[in-house]
Amino acid sequence: MSNQPLFYIIIGILSIQFFTETILDYLNAKNYHKPVPEELNDVFDTEEYLKSQDYKKTNYRFALTTSTFSFTLTLLFLIFGGFGWVDQIARSYTDNNIVIALIFFGIIMIGSDIITTPFSYYSTFVIEEKFGFNKSTTKLFFMDKLKGWLMTTILGGIILTLIIWFFNWANSNFWIYTWAVIAVVSLLINLFYSKLIVPLFNKQTPLSDGTLKNKIESYAQKVGFELKNIFVIDGSKRSTKANAYFSGFGKEKRVTLYDTLINDLEEDEIVAVLAHEVGHYKRKHIIFNLISSILLTGFTLFILSLFINTPEVSLAIGVSKPSFHAALISFGILYSPISEFTGLIMNYISRKFEYQADDYAKNTFAAMPLITSLKKLSKNSLSNLTPHPAYVFMHYSHPPLIARIKNLKA
Repeated sequence: MSNQPLFYIIIGILSIQFFTETILDYLNAKNYHKPVPEELNDVFDTEEYLKSQDYKKTNYRFALTTSTFSFTLTLLFLIFGGFGWVDQIARSYTDNNIVIALIFFGIIMIGSDIITTPFSYYSTFVIEEKFGFNKSTTKLFFMDKLKGWLMTTILGGIILTLIIWFFNWANSNFWIYTWAVIAVVSLLINLFYSKLIVPLFNKQTPLSDGTLKNKIESYAQKVGFELKNIFVIDGSKRSTKANAYFSGFGKEKRVTLYDTLINDLEEDEIVAVLAHEVGHYKRKHIIFNLISSILLTGFTLFILSLFINTPEVSLAIGVSKPSFHAALISFGILYSPISEFTGLIMNYISRKFEYQADDYAKNTFAAMPLITSLKKLSKNSLSNLTPHPAYVFMHYSHPPLIARIKNLKA
């Protein structure tokens, strides 16, 4: 256990975050029994509403259990010198600070994932299975885990190696070069996400010829949206929940529809959902989000550069020797209040963007198909129709269903 003042600040930050989230979850759960707004009375029938209530309560209790476990484990790990112990293991293999950092983060990340895997397994194969959402298999579940580890090891390892190399070379100016690398990686991922990442987990096939494709192409032509790539993703192999997303920009832009979305919605409703996604593109939301993310990353790295050479930052988590990798862990926790604040701002902007995209769909296609699609998607996912305003403010990147419908009807 460290005697550094920063150690107690870290404990305080983690405790405040845990209790704040617990209170927010409690307030949100208390709202489950509020009367459903009149505009949403047709989303659930009586039996479906009771099922949605049961689903929300089950997830609330499970989330409380997992968050309490995670918080307790993190505190014990800090108090009893867990980070120092892992640091000693990493140092026992080599004197190279890059290799030490890779071993250090590898042990923590893989160890953490192994410990939490039973919780994610229970969520998928007990809770989601009970309510009819899960379509995954045990084999697929663990294959996804292995692929995730492989991606994290390769991509994360390369980025971490470069960051520490930049630090060894440029010292406190490392943040400039790190920022440039992360910006390029972010740009490439945004451009080629559907080509490089998605195929590792899902199969994508071009949308078949037919009335749906004709309607989508007709709408795209009407609004001057060049669309060459419309794909269907086999989301049904993991869950019955539906989705659609837009990725890339320029010549690499494409729209991806979940097969569950195609099965659950009428053709005009699918076009309305697509119109919403086109609205994000036309209103430059994708570019804004990408630039904002890169700027926030640069800001965070600059703040990190101011503290990275301060030994107390490293020693705060209980290691015996100051190091870049220990400082990263400590800084990540110390910086989290600022991260929470910027997250609130980004969520607020995101909710505004959703209204703008809805308005674009309403003005260029129609409001009613989007309204009915949103209701169906909420019904099929057993979503919360009466979230607490404080929970919405803190966590929602999309406005609540009732707010979106009122806006579309305005």
